[in-house]
Amino acid sequence: MKPFHTDVVILGAGISGLMTALALKPLRVAVLTPTPLGQGCATSWAQGGIAAALSKDDSALAHAVDTIAVAGGISDRAAIDMVTSRAETAIKELVRLGVVFDQDNTGEFALTREAAHQVNRILHCGGDRTGAEIMRALITAVTAAPHASILEGYSATGLAATQGSVKGVLAVAPDGTAHVIHAKATVLATGGIGHLYAKTTNPVFANGDGMAMAARAGAVIADPEFVQFHPTALDVDQDPLPLVSEAVRGEGALLVDETGTRFMNAIHPLGELAPRDVVARAIWRQQKAGHKVYLDARKALRKSFEDRFPQVHASCRQFGIDPATDLIPITPAAHYHMGGVMIDLFGRTSLKGLWACGEVASSGMHGANRLASNSLLEGAVFSRQIAASIHRAAVNWPKEPASPFPHQSELDAAADPQTSQAIRELMYANVALERCAEGLADCLMTLTEMERATPLAAQGTRNMLTAAQIIAAAAYLREESRGGHFRSDFPASLPQGQRTLITLRDVEELTRSLETKAA
Repeated sequence: MKPFHTDVVILGAGISGLMTALALKPLRVAVLTPTPLGQGCATSWAQGGIAAALSKDDSALAHAVDTIAVAGGISDRAAIDMVTSRAETAIKELVRLGVVFDQDNTGEFALTREAAHQVNRILHCGGDRTGAEIMRALITAVTAAPHASILEGYSATGLAATQGSVKGVLAVAPDGTAHVIHAKATVLATGGIGHLYAKTTNPVFANGDGMAMAARAGAVIADPEFVQFHPTALDVDQDPLPLVSEAVRGEGALLVDETGTRFMNAIHPLGELAPRDVVARAIWRQQKAGHKVYLDARKALRKSFEDRFPQVHASCRQFGIDPATDLIPITPAAHYHMGGVMIDLFGRTSLKGLWACGEVASSGMHGANRLASNSLLEGAVFSRQIAASIHRAAVNWPKEPASPFPHQSELDAAADPQTSQAIRELMYANVALERCAEGLADCLMTLTEMERATPLAAQGTRNMLTAAQIIAAAAYLREESRGGHFRSDFPASLPQGQRTLITLRDVEELTRSLETKAA
């Protein structure tokens, strides 16, 4: 098998992967994506928008303060300050690349407000089509870039790593053959972990494979227990669940039970616009008490709903729901991962030659709970940081091609459907909005048993199991409640919050300890 050589290989083709690829010119870049461009990535589905302090009544400092306020006391201030202070530059870069943001009657950006933001600072495209518009512009730019090769239908299964240094990736081509792609720099931009849960708004490829591949290579993982559940996914028979944008509540829609009674005002002073983890758990508890939960947009939006939120409106109508006259059934669903592969301010991981960007990474910006619409911004800013870091590293790269790297001739990138569903149900039952030691321990040991029964070549399945184990282990070890992590047996927060730093070896040691205790 003839190996493929390139300067940089990027896994993932959302906002993080494509903006990084564009910024790496003139280096040779190969972008791997298991689906055609624009499909299968979370960016394309993003409705809420992108946050940036652009108005005269706002500032990067105010944006940073709001970010810190919801982050549960463990956010990294340096990462927050860097991202918020470079937000305006990131927006200008997106505009330069062709993104068309909504404007008001004066020709200025039309800024809206979302949960836990104290001022209007959210930019949108076409109402609730922000992600789709960003991807349209980025795809146009990257397909015209001569330095970038797009390898559609290629699924990465592991990192080519030796002695703490990453030298490329192992991947399965569209025809099912296994390949090794040698690269002097490797960038993870694979997205999140939402599809590890039975209810999620994430695309099927958001199954934690990037985090798992990095962990298997020895990378440090940060804060994996912090999973954000979006409070308002459309509660219908579809997988993944359609998202009902937070901006709908920002426009005045209310959360009610089956009797039409509001419940958020008694829980948080911001009511429906409380931080996502607060709202999601409140809905979860209503459901556990036997109630149905709905979003009532009838008074706030009426007939303007279709114009303001065309994507949400279309999803509702698909299931016979008219938001102008009907209550919208909603449920919490796994939506965003605050944790991931630990990175510094230049996107560098703990492994030489490996960078990470976007949801697969953990910069510390989001802490224990992400502020709405900060994720697209983080990806845009860190893509430039990573490109600058790689350009500096390239000065010292050897001119000769990489040496051959041993790899398996048979790899299966797809997760086994039956095992995948078992993982998702196990995680939603035990590692979702409310957790406890018993459920977490049982979950972790069950996942380990499943992994032992999985063939080595079944890398897609093994990556899902590894990612799930990391999250469950970190949730077991954090004996407190904070942000997106809530322990019913430890409902209070510790006085001093600390970030989680964990490796796969730590997970294995914990599992052995639990198995010994259970024996």
